[in-house]
Amino acid sequence: MFTRWIESSISSKRSVLVLGPRRAGKTTLLKKLFPDFHYVTLDDLDALAWARKDPKGLVMSIGRRGIIDEIQRVPELTIAVKYAIDQEDAVIMMTGSSSIGLLDSTADTMAGRIDILNLPTACWGESDGPATHGLLNDKRPLPMLMNAARMFEDAATYGQFPEVLTHNDPEHKERVLKNYRDTYFTRDLMQLANIENVEALLTIMNHLARSTGSTLDVSNFAREANVSFPTAKKYLNTLLQSQLVFKLYGYQDGPAKRYIKAAKTYFADTGIVQGLNAKLSFGQRVENFVLAELEKRRKIGRIPADRFYYYKSISGHEIDLIFEIDETVYAVEIKAAENPGPRDIRNLTAFARQTQAECELILLYLGTEYRTVDTVRLIPIAALYRAGSL
Repeated sequence: MFTRWIESSISSKRSVLVLGPRRAGKTTLLKKLFPDFHYVTLDDLDALAWARKDPKGLVMSIGRRGIIDEIQRVPELTIAVKYAIDQEDAVIMMTGSSSIGLLDSTADTMAGRIDILNLPTACWGESDGPATHGLLNDKRPLPMLMNAARMFEDAATYGQFPEVLTHNDPEHKERVLKNYRDTYFTRDLMQLANIENVEALLTIMNHLARSTGSTLDVSNFAREANVSFPTAKKYLNTLLQSQLVFKLYGYQDGPAKRYIKAAKTYFADTGIVQGLNAKLSFGQRVENFVLAELEKRRKIGRIPADRFYYYKSISGHEIDLIFEIDETVYAVEIKAAENPGPRDIRNLTAFARQTQAECELILLYLGTEYRTVDTVRLIPIAALYRAGSL
Protein backbone atom coordinates (compact mmCIF):
# COMPACT_ATOMS: atom_id res chain seq x y z
CA MET A 1 0.00 0.00 0.00
CA PHE A 2 1.43 3.36 -1.00
CA THR A 3 1.49 6.32 1.37
CA ARG A 4 -1.68 8.40 1.15
CA TRP A 5 -1.37 12.17 1.23
CA ILE A 6 -3.99 12.38 3.98
CA GLU A 7 -2.01 10.29 6.48
CA SER A 8 -0.54 13.27 8.34
CA SER A 9 -4.08 14.42 9.20
CA ILE A 10 -4.84 11.29 11.26
CA SER A 11 -3.62 11.04 14.86
CA SER A 12 -3.65 8.03 17.17
CA LYS A 13 -4.85 10.34 19.96
CA ARG A 14 -8.13 11.42 18.40
CA SER A 15 -11.12 9.50 17.06
CA VAL A 16 -11.78 9.83 13.35
CA LEU A 17 -14.53 9.10 10.85
CA VAL A 18 -13.07 8.56 7.37
CA LEU A 19 -15.61 8.90 4.57
CA GLY A 20 -15.07 7.88 0.98
CA PRO A 21 -16.34 5.64 -1.80
CA ARG A 22 -15.97 1.90 -1.64
CA ARG A 23 -12.48 0.62 -2.55
CA ALA A 24 -10.86 4.02 -2.04
CA GLY A 25 -8.51 2.50 0.55
CA LYS A 26 -10.07 3.59 3.85
CA THR A 27 -9.71 0.26 5.63
CA THR A 28 -6.22 -0.39 4.29
CA LEU A 29 -5.12 3.06 5.45
CA LEU A 30 -6.41 2.69 9.02
CA LYS A 31 -5.06 -0.85 9.40
CA LYS A 32 -1.67 0.35 8.19
CA LEU A 33 -1.57 3.33 10.54
CA PHE A 34 -2.97 1.48 13.57
CA PRO A 35 -2.01 -2.21 13.30
CA ASP A 36 -2.51 -2.76 17.05
CA PHE A 37 -6.09 -1.45 17.12
CA HIS A 38 -8.85 -4.06 17.44
CA TYR A 39 -10.65 -4.30 14.09
CA VAL A 40 -14.29 -5.12 13.34
CA THR A 41 -16.15 -4.73 10.06
CA LEU A 42 -19.89 -4.52 9.59
CA ASP A 43 -19.45 -6.30 6.27
CA ASP A 44 -19.28 -9.38 8.51
CA LEU A 45 -22.84 -10.60 9.00
CA ASP A 46 -22.23 -11.73 12.59
CA ALA A 47 -20.76 -8.37 13.55
CA LEU A 48 -23.60 -6.61 11.74
CA ALA A 49 -26.22 -8.57 13.65
CA TRP A 50 -24.41 -7.88 16.93
CA ALA A 51 -24.22 -4.16 16.18
CA ARG A 52 -27.94 -3.98 15.48
CA LYS A 53 -28.91 -5.95 18.57
CA ASP A 54 -26.35 -4.63 21.07
CA PRO A 55 -24.37 -1.62 19.74
CA LYS A 56 -22.87 -0.79 23.12
CA GLY A 57 -21.71 -4.38 23.59
CA LEU A 58 -19.95 -4.40 20.21
CA VAL A 59 -18.15 -1.13 20.90
CA MET A 60 -17.11 -2.33 24.39
CA SER A 61 -15.72 -5.53 22.83
CA ILE A 62 -13.08 -3.64 20.84
CA GLY A 63 -11.66 -1.94 23.93
CA ARG A 64 -10.21 1.56 24.16
CA ARG A 65 -8.44 1.45 20.79
CA GLY A 66 -10.41 0.13 17.85
CA ILE A 67 -11.46 0.40 14.21
CA ILE A 68 -15.08 0.02 13.11
CA ASP A 69 -15.38 -0.49 9.36
CA GLU A 70 -18.47 0.47 7.32
CA ILE A 71 -20.24 2.06 10.28
CA GLN A 72 -22.91 3.52 7.99
CA ARG A 73 -24.61 0.12 8.11
CA VAL A 74 -25.66 0.84 11.72
CA PRO A 75 -25.56 4.63 12.31
CA GLU A 76 -26.88 4.10 15.86
CA LEU A 77 -23.42 2.79 16.75
CA THR A 78 -22.28 6.41 16.96
CA ILE A 79 -24.16 6.77 20.25
CA ALA A 80 -22.19 3.87 21.74
CA VAL A 81 -18.96 5.28 20.30
CA LYS A 82 -19.72 8.63 21.94
CA TYR A 83 -20.12 6.88 25.30
CA ALA A 84 -16.81 5.07 24.86
CA ILE A 85 -15.02 8.31 23.96
CA ASP A 86 -16.54 10.24 26.85
CA GLN A 87 -16.48 7.61 29.58
CA GLU A 88 -13.62 5.29 28.63
CA ASP A 89 -11.26 7.76 26.96
CA ALA A 90 -11.46 5.52 23.91
CA VAL A 91 -10.01 6.30 20.49
CA ILE A 92 -12.23 4.81 17.80
CA MET A 93 -11.37 4.97 14.12
CA MET A 94 -14.39 4.57 11.85
CA THR A 95 -14.95 4.29 8.11
CA GLY A 96 -18.08 4.96 6.10
CA SER A 97 -18.63 4.49 2.39
CA SER A 98 -21.93 6.33 2.46
CA SER A 99 -23.31 9.28 4.38
CA ILE A 100 -26.86 7.89 4.21
CA GLY A 101 -28.21 8.31 7.73
CA LEU A 102 -24.68 8.71 9.07
CA LEU A 103 -23.65 12.36 9.03
CA ASP A 104 -26.80 13.54 10.80
CA SER A 105 -26.30 10.91 13.48
CA THR A 106 -22.62 11.79 13.82
CA ALA A 107 -23.32 15.51 14.02
CA ASP A 108 -25.93 14.96 16.71
CA THR A 109 -23.86 12.63 18.90
CA MET A 110 -20.18 13.37 18.40
CA ALA A 111 -19.83 17.02 17.43
CA GLY A 112 -16.40 18.20 18.55
CA ARG A 113 -15.34 14.73 19.69
CA ILE A 114 -14.08 13.35 16.39
CA ASP A 115 -12.49 14.51 13.16
CA ILE A 116 -14.41 13.84 9.96
CA LEU A 117 -12.08 13.34 6.99
CA ASN A 118 -12.61 12.41 3.36
CA LEU A 119 -10.55 9.81 1.53
CA PRO A 120 -11.35 9.80 -2.19
CA THR A 121 -9.63 7.51 -4.65
CA ALA A 122 -5.97 8.36 -5.13
CA CYS A 123 -4.95 11.67 -6.61
CA TRP A 124 -3.10 11.29 -9.90
CA GLY A 125 0.52 10.56 -8.94
CA GLU A 126 -0.23 9.78 -5.29
CA SER A 127 0.76 6.15 -5.82
CA ASP A 128 4.21 7.27 -7.02
CA GLY A 129 5.19 9.28 -3.95
CA PRO A 130 4.53 12.49 -2.03
CA ALA A 131 3.24 15.63 -3.67
CA THR A 132 6.01 17.57 -5.38
CA HIS A 133 4.57 20.94 -6.40
CA GLY A 134 1.65 23.34 -6.62
CA LEU A 135 -0.45 23.26 -9.76
CA LEU A 136 -0.63 27.01 -10.35
CA ASN A 137 2.45 28.34 -8.60
CA ASP A 138 5.19 25.90 -9.64
CA LYS A 139 6.24 25.32 -13.23
CA ARG A 140 7.25 21.73 -13.95
CA PRO A 141 10.23 21.00 -16.23
CA LEU A 142 9.33 19.96 -19.77
CA PRO A 143 10.64 16.34 -19.42
CA MET A 144 8.39 15.79 -16.39
CA LEU A 145 5.38 17.26 -18.20
CA MET A 146 6.00 15.08 -21.25
CA ASN A 147 6.30 11.98 -19.07
CA ALA A 148 3.01 12.80 -17.31
CA ALA A 149 1.35 13.51 -20.67
CA ARG A 150 2.28 10.01 -21.81
CA MET A 151 0.54 8.57 -18.73
CA PHE A 152 -2.55 10.74 -19.07
CA GLU A 153 -4.69 8.55 -21.31
CA ASP A 154 -4.32 5.51 -19.04
CA ALA A 155 -5.05 7.60 -15.93
CA ALA A 156 -8.11 9.26 -17.46
CA THR A 157 -9.45 5.94 -18.76
CA TYR A 158 -9.00 3.62 -15.78
CA GLY A 159 -9.03 6.14 -12.94
CA GLN A 160 -7.23 6.03 -9.63
CA PHE A 161 -8.78 3.33 -7.48
CA PRO A 162 -5.83 1.94 -5.46
CA GLU A 163 -6.46 -1.64 -6.61
CA VAL A 164 -6.52 -0.52 -10.24
CA LEU A 165 -3.17 1.21 -9.75
CA THR A 166 -1.57 -2.08 -8.69
CA HIS A 167 -2.11 -3.50 -12.21
CA ASN A 168 -0.25 -2.51 -15.36
CA ASP A 169 -2.24 -4.71 -17.73
CA PRO A 170 -5.38 -2.97 -19.14
CA GLU A 171 -7.26 -6.29 -19.07
CA HIS A 172 -6.68 -6.59 -15.33
CA LYS A 173 -7.77 -3.00 -14.79
CA GLU A 174 -10.94 -3.66 -16.77
CA ARG A 175 -11.64 -6.80 -14.76
CA VAL A 176 -11.29 -4.95 -11.45
CA LEU A 177 -13.60 -2.14 -12.56
CA LYS A 178 -16.26 -4.52 -13.91
CA ASN A 179 -16.20 -6.35 -10.58
CA TYR A 180 -16.65 -3.04 -8.77
CA ARG A 181 -19.64 -2.26 -10.98
CA ASP A 182 -21.33 -5.56 -10.16
CA THR A 183 -20.67 -5.37 -6.43
CA TYR A 184 -19.70 -2.10 -4.77
CA PHE A 185 -21.36 0.27 -7.26
CA THR A 186 -24.66 -1.60 -7.44
CA ARG A 187 -25.20 -4.35 -4.89
CA ASP A 188 -24.01 -2.26 -1.93
CA LEU A 189 -26.10 0.73 -3.00
CA MET A 190 -29.17 -1.45 -3.29
CA GLN A 191 -28.68 -2.72 0.25
CA LEU A 192 -27.94 0.68 1.77
CA ALA A 193 -30.76 2.62 0.17
CA ASN A 194 -33.38 -0.11 -0.32
CA ILE A 195 -33.02 0.11 -4.09
CA GLU A 196 -34.86 -2.73 -5.82
CA ASN A 197 -34.32 -2.03 -9.53
CA VAL A 198 -30.66 -2.59 -10.42
CA GLU A 199 -31.38 -2.11 -14.14
CA ALA A 200 -32.82 1.33 -13.46
CA LEU A 201 -29.82 2.22 -11.28
CA LEU A 202 -27.39 1.22 -14.04
CA THR A 203 -29.45 3.10 -16.62
CA ILE A 204 -29.32 6.25 -14.51
CA MET A 205 -25.55 5.87 -14.01
CA ASN A 206 -25.03 5.47 -17.76
CA HIS A 207 -27.24 8.47 -18.47
CA LEU A 208 -25.21 10.45 -15.94
CA ALA A 209 -22.08 9.56 -17.85
CA ARG A 210 -23.55 10.62 -21.18
CA SER A 211 -24.70 13.87 -19.57
CA THR A 212 -21.23 14.79 -18.30
CA GLY A 213 -20.82 18.56 -18.59
CA SER A 214 -24.57 19.20 -18.85
CA THR A 215 -26.98 20.41 -16.20
CA LEU A 216 -28.97 17.80 -14.34
CA ASP A 217 -32.61 17.22 -15.38
CA VAL A 218 -34.14 14.57 -13.13
CA SER A 219 -37.14 14.20 -15.43
CA ASN A 220 -34.86 12.98 -18.22
CA PHE A 221 -33.24 10.46 -15.89
CA ALA A 222 -36.66 9.16 -14.80
CA ARG A 223 -37.78 8.79 -18.40
CA GLU A 224 -34.55 7.04 -19.45
CA ALA A 225 -34.80 4.54 -16.56
CA ASN A 226 -38.59 4.15 -16.80
CA VAL A 227 -39.07 5.03 -13.14
CA SER A 228 -40.98 7.76 -11.33
CA PHE A 229 -39.49 11.18 -10.67
CA PRO A 230 -39.17 10.53 -6.89
CA THR A 231 -37.45 7.20 -7.56
CA ALA A 232 -34.97 8.75 -9.99
CA LYS A 233 -34.24 11.50 -7.47
CA LYS A 234 -33.70 8.91 -4.73
CA TYR A 235 -31.25 6.96 -6.89
CA LEU A 236 -29.31 10.10 -7.80
CA ASN A 237 -29.13 11.17 -4.15
CA THR A 238 -27.87 7.69 -3.23
CA LEU A 239 -25.04 7.99 -5.76
CA LEU A 240 -24.17 11.40 -4.32
CA GLN A 241 -24.23 10.26 -0.69
CA SER A 242 -22.09 7.25 -1.56
CA GLN A 243 -19.50 9.63 -3.02
CA LEU A 244 -19.55 7.98 -6.42
CA VAL A 245 -20.55 11.32 -7.93
CA PHE A 246 -20.25 14.96 -6.93
CA LYS A 247 -22.13 18.10 -7.90
CA LEU A 248 -21.17 21.54 -9.10
CA TYR A 249 -23.82 24.18 -8.46
CA GLY A 250 -24.26 27.33 -10.50
CA TYR A 251 -22.19 30.32 -9.39
CA GLN A 252 -23.42 33.87 -8.97
CA ASP A 253 -21.77 36.80 -7.24
CA GLY A 254 -24.31 36.96 -4.43
CA PRO A 255 -23.86 34.08 -1.93
CA ALA A 256 -27.61 33.83 -1.40
CA LYS A 257 -28.11 33.06 -5.10
CA ARG A 258 -25.54 30.32 -5.56
CA TYR A 259 -27.95 27.40 -5.47
CA ILE A 260 -30.56 28.78 -7.85
CA LYS A 261 -29.20 27.28 -11.06
CA ALA A 262 -29.35 23.58 -11.90
CA ALA A 263 -26.39 21.46 -10.86
CA LYS A 264 -23.93 19.52 -12.96
CA THR A 265 -22.92 16.05 -11.82
CA TYR A 266 -19.57 14.33 -12.38
CA PHE A 267 -18.21 10.94 -11.40
CA ALA A 268 -15.75 10.97 -8.49
CA ASP A 269 -13.36 8.79 -10.50
CA THR A 270 -13.28 8.11 -14.23
CA GLY A 271 -12.70 4.44 -13.45
CA ILE A 272 -16.40 4.27 -12.51
CA VAL A 273 -17.29 5.40 -16.02
CA GLN A 274 -15.00 2.77 -17.52
CA GLY A 275 -16.51 0.07 -15.31
CA LEU A 276 -19.96 1.02 -16.61
CA ASN A 277 -18.67 0.79 -20.17
CA ALA A 278 -20.31 4.17 -20.74
CA LYS A 279 -19.50 6.02 -23.95
CA LEU A 280 -18.11 9.48 -23.30
CA SER A 281 -16.56 11.79 -25.82
CA PHE A 282 -12.86 12.45 -25.34
CA GLY A 283 -13.66 15.99 -24.21
CA GLN A 284 -16.16 14.76 -21.61
CA ARG A 285 -13.64 12.27 -20.22
CA VAL A 286 -10.92 14.94 -19.96
CA GLU A 287 -13.32 17.36 -18.25
CA ASN A 288 -14.52 14.75 -15.76
CA PHE A 289 -10.98 13.57 -15.01
CA VAL A 290 -9.63 17.06 -14.32
CA LEU A 291 -12.60 18.15 -12.21
CA ALA A 292 -12.47 14.90 -10.21
CA GLU A 293 -8.75 15.38 -9.57
CA LEU A 294 -9.31 18.92 -8.32
CA GLU A 295 -12.28 17.81 -6.19
CA LYS A 296 -10.13 15.09 -4.59
CA ARG A 297 -7.56 17.67 -3.60
CA ARG A 298 -10.29 19.90 -2.20
CA LYS A 299 -11.73 17.05 -0.16
CA ILE A 300 -8.39 16.16 1.44
CA GLY A 301 -7.74 19.81 2.28
CA ARG A 302 -5.10 20.58 -0.36
CA ILE A 303 -7.32 23.19 -2.07
CA PRO A 304 -8.80 25.41 0.68
CA ALA A 305 -12.11 26.17 -1.05
CA ASP A 306 -15.44 25.52 0.63
CA ARG A 307 -17.14 24.40 -2.57
CA PHE A 308 -16.71 24.18 -6.32
CA TYR A 309 -19.13 25.76 -8.81
CA TYR A 310 -19.62 26.15 -12.52
CA TYR A 311 -20.72 29.37 -14.21
CA LYS A 312 -23.27 30.09 -16.93
CA SER A 313 -23.99 33.60 -18.12
CA ILE A 314 -27.41 34.90 -19.13
CA SER A 315 -26.35 34.52 -22.77
CA GLY A 316 -25.39 30.88 -22.20
CA HIS A 317 -21.59 31.13 -22.03
CA GLU A 318 -20.15 28.64 -19.54
CA ILE A 319 -17.02 28.23 -17.43
CA ASP A 320 -16.19 24.74 -16.20
CA LEU A 321 -15.08 25.59 -12.67
CA ILE A 322 -15.34 28.53 -10.28
CA PHE A 323 -14.11 28.61 -6.69
CA GLU A 324 -13.14 31.20 -4.10
CA ILE A 325 -10.13 31.34 -1.81
CA ASP A 326 -9.94 34.33 0.50
CA GLU A 327 -10.86 37.32 -1.67
CA THR A 328 -9.88 35.79 -5.01
CA VAL A 329 -12.20 34.08 -7.50
CA TYR A 330 -10.57 31.36 -9.58
CA ALA A 331 -12.15 30.73 -12.98
CA VAL A 332 -10.96 27.57 -14.74
CA GLU A 333 -11.67 26.27 -18.24
CA ILE A 334 -10.68 22.74 -19.29
CA LYS A 335 -9.87 22.09 -22.94
CA ALA A 336 -9.10 18.74 -24.57
CA ALA A 337 -6.79 20.43 -27.05
CA GLU A 338 -3.04 20.84 -27.41
CA ASN A 339 -3.27 24.23 -29.13
CA PRO A 340 -6.19 26.26 -27.74
CA GLY A 341 -7.13 29.41 -29.60
CA PRO A 342 -8.66 32.81 -28.78
CA ARG A 343 -12.18 31.35 -28.71
CA ASP A 344 -11.14 29.04 -25.86
CA ILE A 345 -10.39 31.93 -23.50
CA ARG A 346 -13.15 34.40 -24.34
CA ASN A 347 -15.58 33.14 -21.68
CA LEU A 348 -12.90 33.61 -19.05
CA THR A 349 -12.07 37.17 -20.07
CA ALA A 350 -15.77 38.05 -20.32
CA PHE A 351 -16.33 36.70 -16.81
CA ALA A 352 -13.44 38.80 -15.44
CA ARG A 353 -14.89 41.95 -17.01
CA GLN A 354 -18.31 41.52 -15.42
CA THR A 355 -17.25 40.53 -11.88
CA GLN A 356 -15.98 42.98 -9.31
CA ALA A 357 -13.82 40.48 -7.46
CA GLU A 358 -10.14 39.85 -8.05
CA CYS A 359 -9.87 37.01 -10.56
CA GLU A 360 -7.36 34.33 -11.48
CA LEU A 361 -8.11 33.07 -14.98
CA ILE A 362 -6.82 29.58 -15.77
CA LEU A 363 -7.05 27.38 -18.85
CA LEU A 364 -5.98 23.77 -18.33
CA TYR A 365 -5.13 22.09 -21.62
CA LEU A 366 -3.37 19.07 -23.13
CA GLY A 367 -0.23 20.84 -24.28
CA THR A 368 3.08 21.03 -22.41
CA GLU A 369 3.80 24.78 -22.42
CA TYR A 370 3.16 27.39 -19.76
CA ARG A 371 2.10 30.74 -21.19
CA THR A 372 -0.21 33.69 -20.65
CA VAL A 373 -2.69 34.99 -23.22
CA ASP A 374 -4.69 38.14 -22.46
CA THR A 375 -4.50 37.68 -18.64
CA VAL A 376 -5.40 33.95 -18.94
CA ARG A 377 -2.75 31.54 -17.69
CA LEU A 378 -2.43 28.41 -19.81
CA ILE A 379 -1.31 25.46 -17.67
CA PRO A 380 -0.75 21.88 -18.88
CA ILE A 381 -3.15 19.28 -17.50
CA ALA A 382 -0.03 17.12 -17.15
CA ALA A 383 1.00 19.43 -14.28
CA LEU A 384 -1.76 17.79 -12.19
CA TYR A 385 0.46 14.72 -11.84
CA ARG A 386 1.74 14.75 -8.21
CA ALA A 387 0.42 18.29 -7.69
CA GLY A 388 -0.51 18.47 -4.03
CA SER A 389 -1.89 22.01 -3.91
CA LEU A 390 -2.54 25.10 -5.94
